Amino acid sequence: MPYRRLVSSLLLIAANIILAVTLVSPTVADDNTVVRDEFFWLGQINKATAVINTAEGLLDPAIAPKVAAGLAQVISDGNKPDGPRPSAVIRFEPLLIKAAGPEVTLLHAGRSSQDMHATYRAAILRDDLLALAEQLNTSATSLLSLAGKHTETIVPNYTNGVAAQPNSYAHYLLGHAAGFERDAQRIREAYARIDRCAMGTTVLNGTSWPLNRTRMAEYLGFSAIVDNAYDASQISSMEQPVEVGAVVTSIALHVGNFIEDMMTQYAQSRPWILLQEGGDTTYVSSAMPQKRNPGILNNTRRDASSAIMYALGPVLRTHNITPGMIDPKGVKDNKAMIDTAIKVLKSWDKILNSLVISPERALEELNSDWTASQELADVLMRTYKLPFRVGHHFASEVVSYARSNNIKPLDFPYAEAQRIYQEAVKDYDQTGTLPMSEEEFRATLNPVTIVNNRATVGGPQPAELERMLKEAANLWAGQAAWVEQKKAHIDSSLSKLDADFSALLNSGT
Repeated sequence: MPYRRLVSSLLLIAANIILAVTLVSPTVADDNTVVRDEFFWLGQINKATAVINTAEGLLDPAIAPKVAAGLAQVISDGNKPDGPRPSAVIRFEPLLIKAAGPEVTLLHAGRSSQDMHATYRAAILRDDLLALAEQLNTSATSLLSLAGKHTETIVPNYTNGVAAQPNSYAHYLLGHAAGFERDAQRIREAYARIDRCAMGTTVLNGTSWPLNRTRMAEYLGFSAIVDNAYDASQISSMEQPVEVGAVVTSIALHVGNFIEDMMTQYAQSRPWILLQEGGDTTYVSSAMPQKRNPGILNNTRRDASSAIMYALGPVLRTHNITPGMIDPKGVKDNKAMIDTAIKVLKSWDKILNSLVISPERALEELNSDWTASQELADVLMRTYKLPFRVGHHFASEVVSYARSNNIKPLDFPYAEAQRIYQEAVKDYDQTGTLPMSEEEFRATLNPVTIVNNRATVGGPQPAELERMLKEAANLWAGQAAWVEQKKAHIDSSLSKLDADFSALLNSGT
């Protein structure tokens, strides 16, 4: 081989090796994760097209290496600092032509910006949903950890903003966990509908080119294709951000509810639940030195409202437009929606890990009010067959007398209870004798006894708490495994694509 031809061949091989290395070393974010933006996915789509169409005779193998080299050059240039990373096919293609000549547009057989953009939007939304699911799992795990520490902490729960009944704090937290578990379900369900590849549907009715849509979906890490070509870019791509918006709304509402319930306590002079001071959880008032404002609660609530604002965007933008329009599809807007939800969950996680609970103060508050009064009616009906409404009337009269005379539950005179019972039930029980002994009367008003004696499945009693904690831990472990499985599937698919494209790139050397 003449010297010049040998040198030229060696240089071409070296160039292709450098380009191949670049392909597996794409632009990375500050946290060293790959930036899988629109440019990245346009590169992946083009790589998959080159490999598939060459293998299936739609792209001449003689020119495939040149086309691959041009594509590799465009990707390499885009991965450099400040390199061009266009997000639209119409701006990506001129870079290809410049790198490899007009022959590179043979890649465009049976394609359109419609199906290519629909594909990368679904891929990005899919990645973002997994990031949301991962953070939800982290925050929910913190919630379960907190619940596990407070199975014996008895606190007042509130309805209508007023102390209602005693409850285990763990049981209360598990109630919130159940809501977030449904959010995790919604993420999985939305993911399944988004995890479908639109490639090969072109504008809206397919193409005369015999494209291998299934292989394309596999290379890009999708679990399936969008079956109907019209649906691909005209219907489903418009509804995807709307559905994700519904998930974001639910998460934001759940976090907001939790924070507002905390605020009920925070307004008191002696709350039983506080934030650990320091860092960015609380801050001192600029004018009133006694105040420790719960900054993180206010900021997280504000961000939850912002997440809902972003989530409403796709609904409003999709409303009253013809199918396929661009209005609700923007990656930037939809990413902001999910990123804000992730921010909310991160802040909520910090709140959960900063809570200072005082079981003694919570019990003191319970015993300072009559949150246990319903139990009087329940015990009278369950043990002594007194109709609930009659027993409820007796309990209500006890509370009225106690409040008018500033008597706390544990201090209520048994003799006064007997007198009130006789008066309250005279139209039903002619004997007028309170059937409960003094010992039973006092035990009935004990918040700890009430919680421990609950017998309903799903209640706060110790056995049920243990069961629900275990089941919740298993559910969230399953959610974590689901996230990792989906991420691994995408990563392995893209790795296979990189390997096959590198082989095509070097096939001409």
